[in-house]
Amino acid sequence: MSRTKRIALGLGAAALALGAGLGVAGIASATSSPSPSPSSTAPADNSADGQGMHGGRHGHGGAERGERAKELAAKLGVDEAKVADALKTFREANRPATPPAEGQKPDRAAMEKALAASLAKSLGIDESKVTTALEELRTAEQADHAAALKPRLDQAVKDGTLTQAEADAVTKAAEKGVIGRGR
Repeated sequence: MSRTKRIALGLGAAALALGAGLGVAGIASATSSPSPSPSSTAPADNSADGQGMHGGRHGHGGAERGERAKELAAKLGVDEAKVADALKTFREANRPATPPAEGQKPDRAAMEKALAASLAKSLGIDESKVTTALEELRTAEQADHAAALKPRLDQAVKDGTLTQAEADAVTKAAEKGVIGRGR
């Protein structure tokens, strides 16, 4: 196997592990922060303090969590502040006491099921409706992530770093949520 292919496979595996761990953690990490007063001179950031649902956003900034709570609230037809509070409650209740051991990652399916159940109970909504909304948001984020990767993959193919088949495989993995932030 060529050096380039080994590097590409290693990077793909690392992205897969990172993406799976960040996926559920990102959904569960949305919470609310105080809104600026109308008399404030700073622009309102409409944030809660979590990760965003749409491509290209990284980190744990407040605006991103606020966007996640806002999008989920819109899908569920409930107040954004209630969703942000419910997400914060879930995150606090499910925060691990110690970091996971090297090589371990949380059970994504179990975390998503627990999140849906917690939100449904907190918001007084049917769990299937919450599950569907979370899945729709995750699918949209996966599509955004795949679209954001395309220019970089195209450049890697042009530069000879990846073959077109390798770039296509990475794109497919991102679209399916195998790599990236595929919550």
